[in-house]
Amino acid sequence: MVFDILTAAANAAPQNKFGFMEALMPGGKPNYISITTVVILGIMSFGTFFILITKWIEQKKIMSQYADMRSSFWRAPSLREGSAKLEKNSAWRQIVDDGLTAEDQHSKMVNETDAHDWLTGSLMRSEASVNARLASGLPFLATVGATSPFVGLFGTVVGIYGALIAIGIAGSASIDKVAGPVGEALIMTALGLLVAVPAVLAYNFLQARNKRIAEHLQGFSTDVLANINSKGVVKPAFAAAPAAKAVPPKPATAPMTNMNTTPKP
Repeated sequence: MVFDILTAAANAAPQNKFGFMEALMPGGKPNYISITTVVILGIMSFGTFFILITKWIEQKKIMSQYADMRSSFWRAPSLREGSAKLEKNSAWRQIVDDGLTAEDQHSKMVNETDAHDWLTGSLMRSEASVNARLASGLPFLATVGATSPFVGLFGTVVGIYGALIAIGIAGSASIDKVAGPVGEALIMTALGLLVAVPAVLAYNFLQARNKRIAEHLQGFSTDVLANINSKGVVKPAFAAAPAAKAVPPKPATAPMTNMNTTPKP
């Protein structure tokens, strides 16, 4: 009986709804500032995961090409033949082709020093263009990681401001009137942090992989330069063909004679 009375009293009490949708549409009316904040954070989040996935696929492809290049490229008799074995639009082929183009043009240089500087500069420019392509999109991640918490905080400040105005107009400052609107406004700050953390993690992850690829590019560029300057003689140590094992000569065998033959009389 007592339980029924308490249940009826609870059902008769006014029910205040709080939550994410109530923060966007308080009192059934759209809050355009909160909606705009959520849309901006949604765009930032979508861009973060799009860049993370696409750049990770691009990096994985370059690393796979690097492994294939190490096993086949330096086995070719010349750089031109080795370049033909690489994928057409790969970063490694771009460096080789730019180096070969610079070699064809170095005959116009005045002396050998100018030719060496020309080759070195051409390979460095090619390497820098690959690194710049890999770094595209990372500034967006850095921007999202730095600004999305403040975008969420802006939504929170505006939400609290609106809640305080509504409370002041109503003339009631009880805890049930304050806690709900303020809690709904804090949702925007949580959303900002939820967008910022993956962006920062994705930026650091991709940046670390780009640094490792840049090291491989620099080493490969140096090997190409050494090979061009030595007319194909100098190659990386891992590309040196293993020396053939010397086969010991077979011992000479004396011709077999028939021991049972006897001299004719």
